[in-house]
Amino acid sequence: MITGYHAEISLTALNRGVQALLHVQVRPLSRTVIDGFKKYAMGLPEVLSVFVVAGGDDFLVHVAVPGVDSLHTFLMDKFSGRREIVGFRSSVIYQHVRKQVVEPLDP
Repeated sequence: MITGYHAEISLTALNRGVQALLHVQVRPLSRTVIDGFKKYAMGLPEVLSVFVVAGGDDFLVHVAVPGVDSLHTFLMDKFSGRREIVGFRSSVIYQHVRKQVVEPLDP
């Protein structure tokens, strides 16, 4: 059941006080484009995680940056010029809580 072990890092101590979820749409929808975007996004230091999702968006990208101005710069410099990205929007995260213990569900 345990797939790893990690330390909890203070994003504020790393000068990453603003977190956001970026909702990203890419085209054309193909394995090559999806895999290429995942690899690109995960190579960016601001990115914490990438989710491939179904629905109106193709990806949710979790980022942490120093401030709102840094978020805007990140979006303009790293996303707006990419050919495969046809749309994106951001949702600033005000608070984040996470369960420390995950219990199995009854079958």
